[in-house]
Amino acid sequence: MASRRRRRGLSFYERKEKMKPSTWKEIFSYIFLIFMVSFLALVIVLMFGMRTSVIGVSMEPTLCNSQEIFINKISYLLFSPGRGDVIVFRPNGNENAHYYVKRVIGLPGETVQIKGGQVYIDGERLEDYTFDIIENEGLAETPYLLGEDEYFVLGDNRNNSEDSRSGNIGAVHRDYIVGRAWFCLAEENVGMGFIR
Repeated sequence: MASRRRRRGLSFYERKEKMKPSTWKEIFSYIFLIFMVSFLALVIVLMFGMRTSVIGVSMEPTLCNSQEIFINKISYLLFSPGRGDVIVFRPNGNENAHYYVKRVIGLPGETVQIKGGQVYIDGERLEDYTFDIIENEGLAETPYLLGEDEYFVLGDNRNNSEDSRSGNIGAVHRDYIVGRAWFCLAEENVGMGFIR
């Protein structure tokens, strides 16, 4: 009788608990949700985004020559370009020209002028210490009034950039903007990430 009790009372084997069907269902629903979100993001990028390469050194050090970038084409359908945005556009809407990548400095209705190597917006100096002093004022040597839907753009490599200071580019009309430079891919000695 005592041995029978011992056998029942002492057990060195634990019973393994089986996963409940509701737990499996929850795991599969999370996996499905992750898959669907990833698939939807891919479709949105393919439909509303595009990829291009930076040509030239005008955006260094932000972007380098031949670096691949993704363009967000839907952003400016909802919002207007803002000061500091890096945009992609075709100069004068020329479909045969390559894409230009520049930074928005002046907004519609503003007056832009470059004097003493510094940018002035409506007579106020643009506090921008991250870029070199500008040696060539170009069209902005005298006050340059932007029309409705016109943007004044500069390259980050201010002294080696063809931008709104050049007569063959001038102000960029909103209709010629393809989208916002959104994400850059890694290049040799250059990281990848969102463009600021």
